[in-house]
Amino acid sequence: MIIVASFVMGCTNVAEAWKEEAGFIHVGGKVMCQDCTMGWNEWVNGARPIKGCKVSITCMDDRSRVVYYGSDETDEAGEFEMIVNKYVNGKQLKSKGCSVRLVSSPDPTCSIPTDFAGGRSGVKLNRPTLVYRDLVKHTLGPFYYTTPMCDKPDTNDSNGKGSNY
Repeated sequence: MIIVASFVMGCTNVAEAWKEEAGFIHVGGKVMCQDCTMGWNEWVNGARPIKGCKVSITCMDDRSRVVYYGSDETDEAGEFEMIVNKYVNGKQLKSKGCSVRLVSSPDPTCSIPTDFAGGRSGVKLNRPTLVYRDLVKHTLGPFYYTTPMCDKPDTNDSNGKGSNY
């Protein structure tokens, strides 16, 4: 009975470990280039990693004020890894108040951010994907850029005057 109770308590602690305080917020992911001019199989399966893309993290406090901003560039595999101290100026950051988004791509042939996986608009951090001892990590994406040819044209009337026809 004691063994069963300790096992159940141990599982509960593991399941709730993501709520416990850790000293850092780890965020990682991948940025890829997806070309819409290819055939379906190449478009779906042929994405390539982009080196040097800038990805940012912005954390807000309870009153929606920015308390932390940081960024990272992707490596040759298109991967980024950001480690954010949970304590900034004596105040604790909450991972749910943080969002990660695409900032820029160095590749002129693949420089239009898409909202696949929320890369353009930003992704709020929710539950972590990995909890192991003192490591709590959020793995996002992959985020995608696309070619300028694949960019959706703006068909909204931006000047507010309406059509001339």
